[in-house]
Amino acid sequence: MSFARASLRRTALATALTLSLHAGLAQAADDDKAAPAADVATTSKDAKQLDAVSVIAPGETRQVQSIGTDEILRQQTPGSSALKALDKLPGVQFQSADPWGAYEWSTQITLHGFDQSRLGFTLDGIPLGTMSYGVSNGLQVTRAITSDNLATVELAQGAGALGTASSTNLGGTVQFYSADPDMTPGVRFNQVIGSDATKRTFVRADSGDHGGFSMYVSFDHADTDKWKGYGDQKSNQANLKALYQWGDGNRVSLFVDSSKRKEYDYMDLSLTSQKALGWNWDYLQPDWNTAVGIANALNGNGAYPASLNGLPADYDKGDATYYAGGGIRRDTLAGLSGSFNLGGATLDTTGYYHADRGEGQWATPYQASSPTVPLSMRTTDYGLDRYGVTSALKFTLGHHDLEVGVWGEDANTNQERNFFTLTGPYTALYTFYNDQAPFLRGFLQHYETRTRMGYAEDTVHLMDDALTINFGAKSLSVTTDATSLVPTTAFAQGQMKASKGFLPQAGIDYKLDANQDVYGSYAKNIAAYGFTPFGTSQASFDAAKSQLKPEESQTWQAGYRAHGDTFEASVGVFYTRFANRLLVTTPCVAVVTCASSLNNVGDVKSKGADLAFLWKPVDGLSWLNSFSYNDSKYQDDYQSSGTVPTADKYVVGVPKTMFSSSINYAFSGWRANLEAKYTGRRYITYTNDSAVPSYWVANAGIAYDFGVVSVFKALSIGANVTNLFNKHYFASTGTNGYQAYDAQGYNQTLMASAPRQYFVNLNARF
Repeated sequence: MSFARASLRRTALATALTLSLHAGLAQAADDDKAAPAADVATTSKDAKQLDAVSVIAPGETRQVQSIGTDEILRQQTPGSSALKALDKLPGVQFQSADPWGAYEWSTQITLHGFDQSRLGFTLDGIPLGTMSYGVSNGLQVTRAITSDNLATVELAQGAGALGTASSTNLGGTVQFYSADPDMTPGVRFNQVIGSDATKRTFVRADSGDHGGFSMYVSFDHADTDKWKGYGDQKSNQANLKALYQWGDGNRVSLFVDSSKRKEYDYMDLSLTSQKALGWNWDYLQPDWNTAVGIANALNGNGAYPASLNGLPADYDKGDATYYAGGGIRRDTLAGLSGSFNLGGATLDTTGYYHADRGEGQWATPYQASSPTVPLSMRTTDYGLDRYGVTSALKFTLGHHDLEVGVWGEDANTNQERNFFTLTGPYTALYTFYNDQAPFLRGFLQHYETRTRMGYAEDTVHLMDDALTINFGAKSLSVTTDATSLVPTTAFAQGQMKASKGFLPQAGIDYKLDANQDVYGSYAKNIAAYGFTPFGTSQASFDAAKSQLKPEESQTWQAGYRAHGDTFEASVGVFYTRFANRLLVTTPCVAVVTCASSLNNVGDVKSKGADLAFLWKPVDGLSWLNSFSYNDSKYQDDYQSSGTVPTADKYVVGVPKTMFSSSINYAFSGWRANLEAKYTGRRYITYTNDSAVPSYWVANAGIAYDFGVVSVFKALSIGANVTNLFNKHYFASTGTNGYQAYDAQGYNQTLMASAPRQYFVNLNARF
């Protein structure tokens, strides 16, 4: 136990790093050679500042689309995840059970048939891992940066940039870019109030430019009751960004993020439990007596409460609900980046550190605290420390833009399953691990992961830049060593290595004229194993280890883009072959710890098309429409206590068709937006014997900008309505994983959507 804790208590290093970086920046600010304020751009090229949405990227050899500050900050309720704004782009499905897209247990995004665990995410080049709820290799973007401090989000469906720092980007990448400090001093303030006692306050102070040095600090506090059931969801987040710029394109920046979040959970539903118990069925807290009654009945001591009578006789009523569930996360993220003009070449380098501590909680009836208390607190406790560096050298030789780069990361992760004593009802959300010793430990796994990547790329410009050709390759190696620090039958220990020395990527873009271009691309990628292979018994792991191969994708894209004074349009087609897909099946309910089985279930083939059209007929009016068609199917059956017939079945959780339409209009200080999206049917079993229905959902917003008022440089007020028509639908699927068969609809792996909610916000700058 001492070894596990000692390996994770390294936040002092982050503090030392931050202090040393402050000292270095302060010294740089005193340099008498610093550029004068007039020569410093308000936002660097690397920050990729963008005001609105863009559905084209002329000259790119792959499908790339972007959203900017207008979509992130002004078209959504302040504090919403930037991922939610991406949902209007083609090929993107974003789901969450809350109106902001911030509740992490339910948050999920898919691109072209690939789920979140097989995508890549970065912030200013710093890898965010898969942003999964279970801490493994990163953190959710909402914990990495306050959305108010984002400048741009860039989406690449299918094939991300070759140098993206990700070991899981089989199906695409999402790259977030933080905004630079303002060049003039000032303070920003945003206050949100709304449904379910929502209160959110954001404050940011900018220093302005001082001889090339500028910085901002911000603080964000959010507090809201759940829209159903007991409990609230709270977060506190602080950001700092300091920037020093000098000479011809030289810059050094420091970004620091501190995030603390507590979330009472929403109850996972099944198709059957929703029909029997309703959309508002949730955890029982503070109803302790009913929770005890369920636990006693589960153990054969009495009957189940009448509230569960609507469930079928063979339904696992002990799993239908629990007394309470929650999640706690504390993160520190620090990144020091530099871009240096070397005279004919540019060197970009980033060093980063990330620490996470967290706990996921479930008050379970499957393990008693004592003979008189049939419930206990089951926790999954997390600890992560990771360090890394990315570096790229870029230079031009004739018609060739050359780039070579590296990425290296070392990570130490602890995951443990503990059971703590409950003595009676409780209504607080706190970290049990800090306050008492567990009476039972299910597992304590320690993982050491080493990631190494190198790449080289050449982009050739021919025919007076009408023709662009790029080609390159990367080498990726990820090694994970797992050690079981307590005896367990549910997890294995050993080493897994995913490695490929040659992963090519190539593309071509041809400009038909100044307003039109066509493109095509090919990319091959592999994914690291992560911790998945170790979630089996030791015997199963030893037997499967030599036969496993890393998941691999090959993606082909082609498309056409056009733009004019009043429109942007794109159409793209894609084909992806996903090989060596690893499938984990767990033979017990989610709250119980048991060994899983791991299978290579063969290939998945995805083909489809994306269309996007952005029309701006008059000043202030824009109308974006996007349509996606995605045919993703398993190609093989697999063996698991017999043959599971998955060949030619659709991939779980992925709709075949989606359509989005959003219109924005600004006039005389007023801004209004209305958006709607259709999401098709999604299967929730591998054999496609169960599915959730399609649905439409709409959101709306309106705001008025007063301009300069007294001491305020800008003052505005806005209102947003989410789920405008109060539609009931299943938002997230697979929250507790998917099963091969579930024709009865018993698997509790669905999240209900939030109902219609109202929010008002006040924005001020002074």
